[in-house]
Amino acid sequence: MRILLTTTSYQDTPGEHHAVLEQSGFEVVRARGPLPEGEMLKLIEQHEGFDGLLNGDDEITAAVIDAGLTAPTPLKVIAKYGIGLDSIDVAHATAKKLPVLFTPGVNHTTVAEHAFGLMIGLAKHFKMHLREVEAGHWKRQTGTELAGKTLGVIGMGRIGKEVIRRGAAFGMPAVAFDLYWDDDFAKQHDVERCGSAEEVLETADVISLHMNLTEENRGFINAALIDRMKDNAILINTARGGLVVEEDIATACKAGKLGGYGADVLNHEPMPTPHPFQGVDNVLLTPHIGSRTVESVGRQAMRATLNLVNYLNGDDDYIQANQP
Repeated sequence: MRILLTTTSYQDTPGEHHAVLEQSGFEVVRARGPLPEGEMLKLIEQHEGFDGLLNGDDEITAAVIDAGLTAPTPLKVIAKYGIGLDSIDVAHATAKKLPVLFTPGVNHTTVAEHAFGLMIGLAKHFKMHLREVEAGHWKRQTGTELAGKTLGVIGMGRIGKEVIRRGAAFGMPAVAFDLYWDDDFAKQHDVERCGSAEEVLETADVISLHMNLTEENRGFINAALIDRMKDNAILINTARGGLVVEEDIATACKAGKLGGYGADVLNHEPMPTPHPFQGVDNVLLTPHIGSRTVESVGRQAMRATLNLVNYLNGDDDYIQANQP
């Protein structure tokens, strides 16, 4: 068996997942992702195909899938290291009866903590204060408390629920929207149900996005929706960069309409330069590290490895994202 391993945090973080992969006896070809479609196609051609992909956010397009399936060593499985599947053409994989495996339930604690780190950083103006202190200055800007602010969560899945739990500890009443509403959780944690995602944006002081990215919601938060938000609202995005129109976010932050934008994700990663977010003090960015902790990487990497190894070995212990 020959596999292609592209996810960098998997490769860079020590843990038992390395031993499990080594003990599988598979030939492992390593690359540093996320890789665009062209690089994926080159690797498939260069190595005459792979039995499996152990990938992060590489572009697994229909063309990549077709090339993998028709290579001398045909592709048998895609094992996503993570839970977001928007970089994989799952519909095409399903049509071709190619399994896509993923790792739900491994990073919700870590990402929720990261979301709150971004909230605190924006509320207390960390970006400006850190820069000023490091430069030897003592310039100070008055911040705001999170306590008493309404927390809005769009997407009340595992991560959204963890954010709501933490918001309660901060004294933040919660409103939320999800297409698949968990009434028991909402009652237990006193979460007010909004009729739409737009209503969350209009109601909350701090909004945290936990939505899947689809073609239907790409660019969902734009200038028109920002105008309907509360003045000085804080927007947090640890989901996908494509959910927002970045130029509109930057304009609103500069104008003071938005109190701040904290994001761990961008529409294009790494961030191209020049970029509208550069030089904006109330935009706080991190390089897609929300799930990159020793604990989370260990869980995620082990689950992805077991998914891949078990599937290729004919065992049933794997989590499938599609049902071909």
